[in-house]
Amino acid sequence: MNKFFISKAFIANTVTSMNLFCGFMSIIYTSQNDFKLAAIFIITAAIFDTLDGIVARLLDTTSRFGVELDSLSDVVSFGAAPSFLIYKAFAFQYGPWGIIISSALLIFGALRLARFNVMTEEIKIKGDFTGLPIPLAAITITVLIFSFYKDGRIIEPYHSWVIPLVIILSILMVSRIRYSAIPKLRDRKFKEKIFLFIVLIFTLFLTILTNGQVLLFILLAIISFGVLRHLYYLITGKKNENGNGTKTTEN
Repeated sequence: MNKFFISKAFIANTVTSMNLFCGFMSIIYTSQNDFKLAAIFIITAAIFDTLDGIVARLLDTTSRFGVELDSLSDVVSFGAAPSFLIYKAFAFQYGPWGIIISSALLIFGALRLARFNVMTEEIKIKGDFTGLPIPLAAITITVLIFSFYKDGRIIEPYHSWVIPLVIILSILMVSRIRYSAIPKLRDRKFKEKIFLFIVLIFTLFLTILTNGQVLLFILLAIISFGVLRHLYYLITGKKNENGNGTKTTEN
């Protein structure tokens, strides 16, 4: 029985390791100035980051070791990789300031993950997130590069978005703003599952139709919603509660 448990844990940890591997591959291709492929590997890392949690829950192998490995992988794939990508594709032209600005994604992302690990008490219960999740920040920057980097530069007007976006995303990661966790399909009614499936297909269609450009605006809308909701609670004085009517989990 013990051997079987170890084999199940190995499967989940292997999926997490693929996240880490994709982050490493992204860094390699960024160093070779192949920014499109580097961006694809970061997006692929995000897919593995989603899958590892699903696999761990299906196999019932959720553990503190898995949480730590996941965070270490995220530091590389969603911290170091996008920081290096944005530096090589854009920020290098600003010299030392470009290095400092680019590194913010890595540094603030690491701080956000450290806070998550320290404040996560029950690893099998996933509440909402305090601060912008590092994968969401990384994917936003990655999609910007993937969709709007052409002929050796980021096209206008998106060229002027880069530095403010990097700074805002970095600050949001260590903020106290709540971002909702992705709802589990098993907790949804059949009609809700169908609706979510239709939305996913429609989003995929628009992504293909616009060569990925629509994704940037979808991500910015999600990020902005968290900020606006936080401001609403501050102004109205209402409690910030999750969908279950309980206070947000600090993670």
